[in-house]
Amino acid sequence: GLPLALSFARVGYKVTGFDIDSEKVEKLQRRETYIRHIPSSVIAEAIVKCDLRVTDDFRRLRDMDAILVCVPTPLDEHREPDLSYVRNTAESICAALRPNQLIILESTTYPGTTDEVVLRILEKSGLRCPVAPYTVKGSKVDYDKELQADFLLAFSPEREDPGNKDFKPHQIPKVMGGVNGPSALAAHLLYSQAFAKIVLVSSTRAAEMTKLLENIYRAVNIALVNELKCLCMRMGIDIWEVIEAAKTKPFGFTPFYPGPGLGGHCIPIDPFYLTWKAREYDFPTRFIELAGEVNTAMPEFVVSSVAEVLNRRKRCLQDARILILGVAYKKDVDDLRESPSLRIMQLLQARGARVDYSDPYFPTLPKTRHYNFGFSSVEPTPQNLAKYDAVLIATAHSAFDYRAIVRHARLVIDTRNATRDMTEHREKIVLC
Repeated sequence: GLPLALSFARVGYKVTGFDIDSEKVEKLQRRETYIRHIPSSVIAEAIVKCDLRVTDDFRRLRDMDAILVCVPTPLDEHREPDLSYVRNTAESICAALRPNQLIILESTTYPGTTDEVVLRILEKSGLRCPVAPYTVKGSKVDYDKELQADFLLAFSPEREDPGNKDFKPHQIPKVMGGVNGPSALAAHLLYSQAFAKIVLVSSTRAAEMTKLLENIYRAVNIALVNELKCLCMRMGIDIWEVIEAAKTKPFGFTPFYPGPGLGGHCIPIDPFYLTWKAREYDFPTRFIELAGEVNTAMPEFVVSSVAEVLNRRKRCLQDARILILGVAYKKDVDDLRESPSLRIMQLLQARGARVDYSDPYFPTLPKTRHYNFGFSSVEPTPQNLAKYDAVLIATAHSAFDYRAIVRHARLVIDTRNATRDMTEHREKIVLC
């Protein structure tokens, strides 16, 4: 929600950020950032010059003309959609809902969430927003002009790529759809003030499916290269060399890269939202589910590879000292959500290894929904690197000195091809 708030503040809107996390609210009020790639200076400027405000008082929702919902949509312990954050937020909005407000859900979810879940909760207020068809021709919307709505409701998925310096949030085209024509028009009018391009679709369900398609496309292709990586290792072929060669084709091929597993708040989760919803229609999503199985199994594959390499060096995984380089789910970001590094650490510990980690973005490991290691980051000095039986590169942060790592570590297991340019001590590098 913070990048979105800043986007609207930047163009002159009076923006109020709401959050149930009082510590996060207090941090912003002190003009400090909680997202590493957004400097505190940007927060301070938005508060001073753009009148950005933050609060945990949800009674103030009644004062807002438009309410944009950016809450988590995780999976529960059975890997089924957990819409508790969406439901709780909708209940809070319902308690303050007044006529003519525009509500827009941004959280990634399955098709039907906006009109089946959010709308039904909001209409408990006594206000109505009928679901009605409309057609889209460019930026024009045709709908029944007799339609009456007390409030407006739309869906516009977040399209954020943390750490990507090539695209600022307002430069990424904004997809959106409404539950009816007036809702679609209102959402289009609002977002067109802050975003360079608007892509309007014919319903909230089409917009919800658009986001899922984008992320499932990536999940399936990453699963493909992960599976090929496993095969190439057995065949003695360097998958990274193969990908580099294949991407020279100027058409019909988009490169994807293998890794130790999927991480982040979208790609490991979103496919399961669609496979769950598809069961309602008696439709098996075998292709998507297979990709999920392949990607979910990658941490186990990495741990097995570590054990095999140590065995070849006459060292058992039991009691071996392993240093994990990088616990963030992605290069150069401070985000742990669904990070495969955490699962790898858990699996290594379960097999008796003594595990430490190093990550410049996490001096200590905070407790997450599934993990509570209580570790502190180890500085990757030459002396520290030499203490470990193996150093596993799980996240290829730019801050790591890979040449020094290869020089001083006894064994380097590289899951990200971060050491691709190394020639010295190459025999110590195992590419998983």
